[in-house]
Amino acid sequence: MAEDTLYDRLGGDEGLEAVVDDFYERVLADDDLREYFEDTDMEALRDHQRAFLTMVTGGPTTYDGDDMRAAHAHLDLSVADFEGVAGHLGDALRAAGVSEADREAVLSAVADLEADVLNR
Repeated sequence: MAEDTLYDRLGGDEGLEAVVDDFYERVLADDDLREYFEDTDMEALRDHQRAFLTMVTGGPTTYDGDDMRAAHAHLDLSVADFEGVAGHLGDALRAAGVSEADREAVLSAVADLEADVLNR
């Protein structure tokens, strides 16, 4: 029997799609973060986020978007912005019924990108 990946435990494509949709609803409702997304093609961004999460959780697709530093270079993000976005992702994972251990695994992968996202 194949090993159960984090991707599988998150519900595969359907599970990640639901998490990403909830995540962006939360981010876009956040007065401190919504401005960063005003001129953004949200469907394309959702697709990139799903592909990214699929990749970091052991799923079948690979992320082919810009690297994190290039994708966020124009935003001048702060640590508080990064933490706010990560918090919304954690909340979306929790709302989807993802276990604490699996939430921590996803958030750890995201935390590893903080320096690049913040262009430091």
